[in-house]
Amino acid sequence: MPRSRLAPWFVWAAGMAVYVLAVAHRSSFGVAGLDAAARFDVPATVLSLFAVLQLGTYALMQLPMGMALDAWGPRRLLTSGAVLMAAGQVGMAFAPNVGVAIAVRVLLGTGDAAVFISVLRLVWSWFEPRRVPLLTQLTGLVGQLGQVVSAVPFALALHRFGWAPAFTAMALVGGLTAVAAAVGVRPGPQDEPPLRRGLEGLGAALTSPGTWLGFFAHLLGGVSINTFLLMWGVPFLVEGQGLSTGQAGALLSLSTGVAIVAGPVVGEFTARHPLHRTWGTLSVTALTCAAWALVLLPTTPRPFGVLVLFTVLVSVGGPSALIGMDLAASFNPPERRGTAQGVANMGGFLSAVLVMLAVGVVLDHRSPGGTPSLADYRAALSVVLAPIAVGVVGVLVTRRRVRAAAGIVVPTMAELWERRRS
Repeated sequence: MPRSRLAPWFVWAAGMAVYVLAVAHRSSFGVAGLDAAARFDVPATVLSLFAVLQLGTYALMQLPMGMALDAWGPRRLLTSGAVLMAAGQVGMAFAPNVGVAIAVRVLLGTGDAAVFISVLRLVWSWFEPRRVPLLTQLTGLVGQLGQVVSAVPFALALHRFGWAPAFTAMALVGGLTAVAAAVGVRPGPQDEPPLRRGLEGLGAALTSPGTWLGFFAHLLGGVSINTFLLMWGVPFLVEGQGLSTGQAGALLSLSTGVAIVAGPVVGEFTARHPLHRTWGTLSVTALTCAAWALVLLPTTPRPFGVLVLFTVLVSVGGPSALIGMDLAASFNPPERRGTAQGVANMGGFLSAVLVMLAVGVVLDHRSPGGTPSLADYRAALSVVLAPIAVGVVGVLVTRRRVRAAAGIVVPTMAELWERRRS
């Protein structure tokens, strides 16, 4: 294969190195949770602030990072993001107290916010449009290898060598990915320099219905699975449904497997049926609502098989969320694509942070100082239906505006069937 045809893959691999380590940085504290509780002498409720603040920082920084991506390009943003995350891990290695540790996790969340949208920019810049949806899914899937990095080599280093050496090693590897980005990432043939700078494109991106269509589509796919995986899944399964921690962990592992299988399917559907992407989003949302009904409507714990089905259905939302990124990029010009995708990427994460906090408030109100019951979890997790309802309305409204602005006429299913027969 000629070098020119390999070049896109080399550039994508350099960006993916940063993204894989970003996911490893992001999940490293979860692996070190028990060690952190002992090191900083804080209860589990305080430790939960690490996840909420880091995820909240990631969500809120999407807009400024998207603007920076449009202004400076993916090479600078990936390099600086990798350096920020490495600095955050050095700070975590030597943090003297929980306050400093929380501050450096916010720093890490800031660096993390720069990475995913930058790698997606490389996909749009280097590959032909037909491949973009599938490569978007592949980017998300390969990035999850970072969880393996944190769960295996990082965990082994933590338990064998201790806190400071393990986090320092993560920082050093992160520094190497910064070098990989600086050396390996280059502007692609689809880039259109000069890039839009400053606040020039912000207003246009924020008033574009395509940006908000992407935001609401990402919200619908991401809010449930992020809430489940990042905070309340294990407590709900163990305290509410009566599973062992091993069984709960197996279901979380199953969720990753479902994403690996569903991602390419969603990507291929997106590529083959670009005019029906929102119908894919809404269909997955219907499956997600059915999943919540399986576990929130009954008043007694569900059989393990039902919980497996719940996990499978809700996990399809992860790949579905990336349809939102594709929509935001499709209906914005290249010079403001980073800003638009940054806004879209906020949907599933910002809504998940709000749901996580709301679930905690409801549980504290219903079971102050005690272990929540299944009834408490049923009431608390029902909060997730509110942003889902907002997302459905948002998709339907913004979809109509996008089609009107772009002059898109979508054939009915009957017309499509007739064309296929012809």
